[in-house]
Amino acid sequence: MPAKSSTIVTALTTAAVVVVGVLGYQAAASAPDTLTQTRKAGHHSASKSRPERSGKKDKAPAPAAVPDASGKGRRIVYSLDAKRVWLVGGDDKALRTFKVAPSAVSPSLGAYAVGSRSVSVTGSDGIAIEHVVRFASVEGVTVGFSAAVDGSMPEPGSAKRTGGIRESRDDGKAMWDFALHGTKVVVVS
Repeated sequence: MPAKSSTIVTALTTAAVVVVGVLGYQAAASAPDTLTQTRKAGHHSASKSRPERSGKKDKAPAPAAVPDASGKGRRIVYSLDAKRVWLVGGDDKALRTFKVAPSAVSPSLGAYAVGSRSVSVTGSDGIAIEHVVRFASVEGVTVGFSAAVDGSMPEPGSAKRTGGIRESRDDGKAMWDFALHGTKVVVVS
């Protein structure tokens, strides 16, 4: 009988491991990418009121047009005034555009190229960041795009001289996939 009871124990253990694996997968699949969206909850309240939806479908606003003075061909366009980035395909059409939180140190207007990339590092502000795409240096401060792992954005008006242009995690992933080493980056006003 000992062989039969060890078979039963093995079968029950295997079944338990499978159930835990399935539950773990379901939990991971339904969990948000981040648990905190900002460092201070007061900045973006989840209780913002939304307009009542009528029976009509809401029309999404048209995406912001790629700035005319940003050149031609496949490129990243970063507008300092609009605080916006465009990932532009070879046909000069925006594949994606999104808002960013600018860095304290801004690059001069002009064309650059992606010089280095890092999957994950600690930013100069001490925050864990991912999908880092660097393209310029200003007075010893490296400038590039990145996303905070915790989803936070830098505090506006920070006195720290940082070069991190923060984007959401989804936008950071899109930037990472698009911005291979040597990709052109055009900074416009």
